[in-house]
Amino acid sequence: MPELPEVETTRRGIAPHLLDRRITDVVVRDARLRWPVPPELGEQLRGQRIGAVERRGKYLLLRTGVGTAILHLGMSGSLRVVPQDSAPARHDHVDIRLAGGMALRLHDPRRFGALLWTVDPPETHPLLKNLGPEPLSDAFDGAYLAACAHGRRTPVKALLMDGRVVVGVGNIYASESLFRAGIDPRRAAGRIAAARHERLAACVREVLVEAIESGGTTLRDFVREDGRPGYFRVNLRVYGRGGEACPQCGAVIRSLVLAQRNTFYCPDCQR
Repeated sequence: MPELPEVETTRRGIAPHLLDRRITDVVVRDARLRWPVPPELGEQLRGQRIGAVERRGKYLLLRTGVGTAILHLGMSGSLRVVPQDSAPARHDHVDIRLAGGMALRLHDPRRFGALLWTVDPPETHPLLKNLGPEPLSDAFDGAYLAACAHGRRTPVKALLMDGRVVVGVGNIYASESLFRAGIDPRRAAGRIAAARHERLAACVREVLVEAIESGGTTLRDFVREDGRPGYFRVNLRVYGRGGEACPQCGAVIRSLVLAQRNTFYCPDCQR
């Protein structure tokens, strides 16, 4: 599933092509996404200018003067800016056509993505209103993480992946952050010292920034907005490396299922 760096990479790629552009039409070829594309979307967007292209967690927000389109890439979705007359592929479900002849095209083979509409402030939308702080914001630090973890027996990796605690830290980057912080992903979140929470928060930011700068992680379906793959995968130290040697100590990297997700860690480096 595309995680925060992949979504931010997409946002940065499409924003220059969308900002201050007038929407001329919306073509919905298949409305059957995770939630149906609202039938009124075309009527609402037609003639509007896109004033901002933002990200909240793994959601993309296209703000106009009358409301906001909320996009989610699901498990296999991607966005491209293409000429309006380019032939759609099999899973190109929606085009948002722009003045000047280009279109923002949503491609989603598994149809777990979403394209929704709200006239209210998007932060009040049911999908967004309970989200935690952005991991790259000042609101996320060791003190905050320690406060969220206080008294909780939840494994620390599950805590990091809880969008109500912090948004966008999915399976890949949680594993990588815990490795850099030297923390066993199985350890109870409430039994980690404050100084280690501070280190963990710093590692989360470090890993995400590096991934964004590298263009995200290519795992199966994700490619960048320009069609090129992300390259952070070459920097993954534990994720997907079960049975291989730890790059720090040489011990065998272990894998297990934790909170229903594949988890990778070094038994010697992570305590």
